[in-house]
This record gives sequence, structure tokens and C-alpha cells, in this order.
Amino acid sequence: MRVVAKFGGTSLGSGDRIDRAADSVADAVAEGHEIAVVASAMGSQTDDLLDEIAFDASDEDRAEIVSMGERTSVRMLKAALAARGVDAVFLEPGDENWPVVTNERGEIDAEETQRRVDALAGTLDDTVPVITGFLAEDPQGNVTTLGRGGSDTTAMMLGNYLDADEVVIVTDVEGVMTGDPRVVEGARNVGSITVDELRNLSFRGAEVVAPSALVYKDEELGVRVVHYQHGDLLAGGTSVEGSFEHLIDMEEARLACLTVAGRAIRNRPGILAEVSQKLGDAGINIDAVASGMDSLTYYVESDVAEAAEATLHDAVVEDDSLSSVTVEDDIAVIRVTGGELPNQPGVIRSLVDPLADAGINVHDLITSATSVAIFVAWEDREETLDIVHEQF
Repeated sequence: MRVVAKFGGTSLGSGDRIDRAADSVADAVAEGHEIAVVASAMGSQTDDLLDEIAFDASDEDRAEIVSMGERTSVRMLKAALAARGVDAVFLEPGDENWPVVTNERGEIDAEETQRRVDALAGTLDDTVPVITGFLAEDPQGNVTTLGRGGSDTTAMMLGNYLDADEVVIVTDVEGVMTGDPRVVEGARNVGSITVDELRNLSFRGAEVVAPSALVYKDEELGVRVVHYQHGDLLAGGTSVEGSFEHLIDMEEARLACLTVAGRAIRNRPGILAEVSQKLGDAGINIDAVASGMDSLTYYVESDVAEAAEATLHDAVVEDDSLSSVTVEDDIAVIRVTGGELPNQPGVIRSLVDPLADAGINVHDLITSATSVAIFVAWEDREETLDIVHEQF
């Protein structure tokens, strides 16, 4: 197999952990596998370095300073591998064989990076490259960085460009857990998870794999997350299934919008669950739901709108905290999924402003960690879809 192994800061946080990492790589090499290693800064070294920059440093100087954590890690890990008889070489920005290049805008130069990675691939049969994560090099040879979670991005990108069989993310958790084991009693490992599920969790605080890195996950590239104590790069942990997709999708069915109003909604624990359960008991699927200070809004397919209205009206009659239900028909929804929507300042405005310029009223806009749903009048759906395509 051809494997890219990324060791996070905690998995390299001490001499013992570096020894454990080197053992796992050496064992895989001894079994005949081609291994490329991506290393983060030891422990919290990058954060510590950033905390020390209290002065007004240029972007170039800041990048050089924070790069020292990764530069130290690759030297330590290369030396540990050499001590085990593994022919290893460390690579950092400035080396003639350095693979990760950014363009003038600070984005990955895919063509040049692929060319350099192809050259790197030719060395994997007899050498283990130990590559600094998080770092890149611009066309002038200056050090640049890939942003938060950049080491994950380095590993996933290299895995993709190298046509690797698998990327193994070595971290301080036993794969993806059902909950934070530091908080939730009985949290257990999840054997597999989809890319979309993991991206949603990552955008909302799960520190497993940086969501930006998952852009490079395709069907052919295997990805696993394992604990640094596991010791085996080729088994265990959580498998990440599927591929990253950036989709712009218009739902074919007409929707109806049902709004339940009630002054006490904001102060009634469980009111959303109670009302939603009534729709579920009636066999009505909810396409989307939004809540306001004094209202609950449900989107359902138009052919069940009448039944939904009757069900919600019964809920209003039964509950003194609810006052009325209204229905609006002929609603369409266009969804944008993927990319780094939460990390793009102004992304909502980039959608809404062109629609306003075209005279299209946005009926509702519902966001999640990785998607935006735009609700408009049915008659405006095609024009809205065209405008959204132009923006993305």
C-alpha cells in the first residue's frame, strides 16, 4: 500500500510519543508499504509561538516564526526513523524537493504542486519523506501557511495527489467518538462515518480532521483516524467513507410553508419537539424547520400541506401557549452544500445581494455547518438557481 501518515501535535508531544510514531512507521515500511509522513508541530508549539508574537510582525515574518514548530518535528521524527534503520529525509519549505506551492493569492497551486508531488512519488520505494505540515511556499520561495488545520490539509492533499491508498490521521482520540469522552460517560468509537457527517461535526467543534482538508477526499482515497497509542498505522480507528461533493441543488417538489405562532414559544422547553412530533405521528416529513422568538416555521411538500395544516391546527387548539397557524404555498428551495461556507466572510451576502438586485425576494434562509438553503417563490426558482450557480 501507499500511505500518507499524518501525526498531530499531541501524537508528537514528547520523546516517548515520537518513538511510538517512529515505531509505527518503521513497522509499516518493514511490511513493504510506501509511507510518506506529515508532521505537525510538537504539542501546542505553534500556538505557543503565536502567543509570543506580541509585536507588529509582517505576514512573512510571522509565517517564518510559526514554521519553527513543524521544522523541529520533522527533524526529530527523521532522526528517530534513522535510528531504526529507515532511510528517511525531512522536507521543509526551501528544499529543492519541497512539494506544496501556493499562488499569489495564497491558494494551493494545484498544477505546480501536482508536478512536484509526482517527482516525490518516484522516491517512495526506498525513502520515507517526513514533510512539514501546515507550511507551503509561494512562487518567490517565501514561507506561507495553509491556515487552521493546515497539517490535515497537507496530508489529505498529498494523499490525493500521490494516488495513495490511504491517509491515516494519527491523533489523541481513538477515531471519531459518539461524544466527547471528557464530558460524556460511555462515549465509544464510531467504526465509520461519512465525509458529510464528519465535516458537519468538524465545523461545530469536533477536533478530529480539519473540514478544509476533507475537500481532497474522493471515493478512491481511504481515510482513517487512529489514536497515537494504537501503534498500527494500517488498522483500527474510524474509517471516513464517501467523497467530498460541492453541490448546488434545487428541490423538484413544491413546498408549503406553515408557521405556528405563540407568545410563549420562547419560554416553553420542549415545544419544538412536541409540535414536530405531531407532524411525525401524522406521517408528514419535514423538509426544513426554523424557529423565531414567537414562531415555529415548517417546510413540507405541498401535497401534504393540507394534512400538515390540520395537524398543526389541532396542536394550536390543544396548547394555550400557541395562538395560530398559517400556510403559504408555492415555495421553492435551492441548497448550496460543500466548500468552506462557514469560513467565508460575506458568503450570505454574496448570495442575497445578487438576488435582491434581480428583484427576487428571499422567503427564508436557513444555514447549517456546511450548507445554505434559500427559499424563494416557486416562480423565481429557475432564476435563483442561475444566480447561485454564477456565485459558486
